[in-house]
Amino acid sequence: MEANKTWLSIPKEIRSRLINNVFCTNCSGVTTIESFTIEDARFGVVLKGKCKKCGHEVARVIEAE
Repeated sequence: MEANKTWLSIPKEIRSRLINNVFCTNCSGVTTIESFTIEDARFGVVLKGKCKKCGHEVARVIEAE
């Protein structure tokens, strides 16, 4: 629940940029994360989901300030 609060405290425009700026090791490039979950991490939150292009698992770490 805390991870979701942290995620929602980030301005909508920045959240959108983060969602659309995830590296996929399968595609070897930047992609959009889909069907993601938000989890607490030691230094912030982690988005875990699927690559929009190929469906491979991807993650994006978002550090707390």
